[in-house]
Amino acid sequence: MKMSPNMRKAQENMAPGVITADGFLGEDTRPLQDMIVETEELMRHHGIDIDNVVQTLKDMMEEGRNGLGEPITVDEKWIVQTSEARGHLPCPFEDGIERKITTVIRNIKQGESIMISSLSLHLLKKHHFLEGKGSAFRLDPEKLKRVLEWT
Repeated sequence: MKMSPNMRKAQENMAPGVITADGFLGEDTRPLQDMIVETEELMRHHGIDIDNVVQTLKDMMEEGRNGLGEPITVDEKWIVQTSEARGHLPCPFEDGIERKITTVIRNIKQGESIMISSLSLHLLKKHHFLEGKGSAFRLDPEKLKRVLEWT
């Protein structure tokens, strides 16, 4: 699928060293448009509504912020820790900036965790982008379901 100039620019912005040291693509070399189409297909396949999962993750991030940097227990199911750093990160699609907020959500029973950022939530909600395979902030749908206990 041919990418628009805006999509090509966004993919260039996602390269390591442009916005973040590691970038957003991991070891994924596919065109950005293909990654987005796959995201939409995977979310549909796993029965995950993007708006619903983004809201759930934002709620978890806010719960974590109540811990002021320390881990807190949420609903006796998750250990959530949110950290904030000074500054902002621009969206690679050049449509806004997000605060540097990172949250780790660990399922107590399973021991499995996911890491999210305010920017990764923006990328998922607005652009349907989970980040590339191998990226530290990639939101794998199967892992999301396991950690959030969505069966």
